Amino acid sequence: MTTPKLLRVEGFIYLALFAACIPLANWLIGNVGTFCVPKGPCLVPVWPGISAPSGVLAIGAALVLRDLVQRRLGVSWALVAIAAGGVLSALVAPPALVAASVAAFVFSEAADLAVFTPLQRKGLVLAVVASSIVGIIVDSALFLFLAFGSLDLVAGQVIGKSWSVVAALPLIHLLRLRDQRLNVSAA
Repeated sequence: MTTPKLLRVEGFIYLALFAACIPLANWLIGNVGTFCVPKGPCLVPVWPGISAPSGVLAIGAALVLRDLVQRRLGVSWALVAIAAGGVLSALVAPPALVAASVAAFVFSEAADLAVFTPLQRKGLVLAVVASSIVGIIVDSALFLFLAFGSLDLVAGQVIGKSWSVVAALPLIHLLRLRDQRLNVSAA
């Protein structure tokens, strides 16, 4: 297989992983945590004394994966991924959280796309970090406000999602180095 074909396959792998993050986040929030709030989210510690709904780790990964979908397949596929993710979120979110989940997902991914797009040619790591920060803040504030009418858990949401981004940065750096070695640019 030629390099362009391999990179396209890689893009579809990122797309599949991105799509998997949505049901994973919704499942985690209702089933996994060190403490589950009655009729609320299951929480995990993300910093000493700070907890967040357990789905934050998957959503942080989704923001990075959306960037990689765009890098390999282009903006049109990134928009398709956002739309599909919104639909998937509506299908798998608990009924009480559907509107909050879909709105937060769609708006945060769109904000991520808006920041990532102009920055990706200046530096992949910079683009991923900057776009993820924006996406994390939009997702956290919008989801918590719409779902629970409160921003009490926003610090935990931001920290928890940021851990996923930080964990991905060495891989993003290696991807950038490989792209440079292969003389591959963004889609």
